[in-house]
Amino acid sequence: MVSCVQRKRKRVGSRLAALMATTTTAAQVAEPATDAAEAQQPEDATLQLHVQVITNMEQVSQREWDSLVSAQEEVNPFLKWSFLHILEASGSAVAEEGWGPQHLIVRNNATNELLGVCPLYLKGHSYGEYVFDSSWANYSHMMGKRYYPKLQCCVPFTPVTGNRLLLAPGPLQPVVMKAVAQTLVTLADELQVSSLHMTFPTGAEWATLGALGFQQRRGIQYHWENNGYTTFEDFLSDLKQSKRKSIRQERKAIAKQGLTVKRLLGSEVSAELWETFYQFYLTTVDKKWGSAYLKRDFFHRLGSQMGDDVLLVVAEEGGEVVAAALNLIGSHCIYGRNWGCRPDKEYKYLHFELCYYQAIEEAIARGLPRVEAGAQGEHKLQRGYLPNFTYSCHYITDPGMRSAVTRFLEREEHQLQYTWQALTLQGSPFQKGRTVDYLVNKIRHNSSLSSLSSLSSTDESDVSATASLSE
Repeated sequence: MVSCVQRKRKRVGSRLAALMATTTTAAQVAEPATDAAEAQQPEDATLQLHVQVITNMEQVSQREWDSLVSAQEEVNPFLKWSFLHILEASGSAVAEEGWGPQHLIVRNNATNELLGVCPLYLKGHSYGEYVFDSSWANYSHMMGKRYYPKLQCCVPFTPVTGNRLLLAPGPLQPVVMKAVAQTLVTLADELQVSSLHMTFPTGAEWATLGALGFQQRRGIQYHWENNGYTTFEDFLSDLKQSKRKSIRQERKAIAKQGLTVKRLLGSEVSAELWETFYQFYLTTVDKKWGSAYLKRDFFHRLGSQMGDDVLLVVAEEGGEVVAAALNLIGSHCIYGRNWGCRPDKEYKYLHFELCYYQAIEEAIARGLPRVEAGAQGEHKLQRGYLPNFTYSCHYITDPGMRSAVTRFLEREEHQLQYTWQALTLQGSPFQKGRTVDYLVNKIRHNSSLSSLSSLSSTDESDVSATASLSE
């Protein structure tokens, strides 16, 4: 697979070089964002944006990039300069693995102020994305058209919602967002890739890009939400009696098996323990017939460079670490990522303890609103993790393919709405009142987002119209 990806990278190399020259020129955005923005500028002024494509994170300063990460409503550790740099420096997200960094850097041409950044990759496959488009690729090939390479706006190997357009706050932010969206479309057109995909953006970004003509898609993940709990028992008191009993039994089973559990910050994890965890990670990958996307060096760098953002939950038997779960800590959330166990041992309920219950305890202790335990897994429902929507936005360059994807998304959306409500009403472990309140609040939130967006109903000409503004 790697050699195939490398061949695809070579085929687009010349177009990529030409694109670099194009996208580093200044782009004019004629309209101000708001009345406040208009008051700051002469009537005949336009905002001049300098848009640059960089091929590795070292081409932008950590201070500048992280200033935009910190300016968002939530600070997401996966969007920090260090995390994206670690992916590249460890050889995990690089061109040789089918991930060619093409990050967008947007500056005020007059002042050189950084106004926006966007993590972006030129891809030769669809691995490590968690929003599945293999059926689209197959259909494209049936039509006699290539699907790869494509552009992917995301954090590699990370199914976590967060800002994909990291923008400086202020009255001009809506104008800059529109300009960046236009630039992404222009980039896809000039590179002659099949498509552009933004996976796991925020709901607000999803709605805004939908209004600009991007095709919209939703998925389902299972998240735990903190209802003002001060202890784990407070959380259990919100559950149905049978579910409380089940969770207590699962947790008691850990001690009965002679296991002790510890939560360690990344700065407390030794190089030896990171090596042990890497072997656990490989074991999990082998069991699931998957691919080991993350390199050994990734974990060592993560612990040494992002120690305060890393939480490793370990289980010990007789003083020996036998299993562990990796989490990252954000300003509002504990994010569960990878887990693994000794291949020659099996411990009942240990996965639930390390990955779900310990993360809940940590979130309660820190006063954080959420735990997001990764992609998929209906078994999370019974442990207090309820279904939530995730989002993605898509721009397909070929009109025929775009129409086919639109029909696919319309069918999928109807099924998704039904599935989400059924999972919540029938699978929720919470008492009836809490479940109904949760469902009503989520429906209101989702309706407000949909009212701001096209939900794939925008005319196709809207995308090309916005793209022309950045030329």
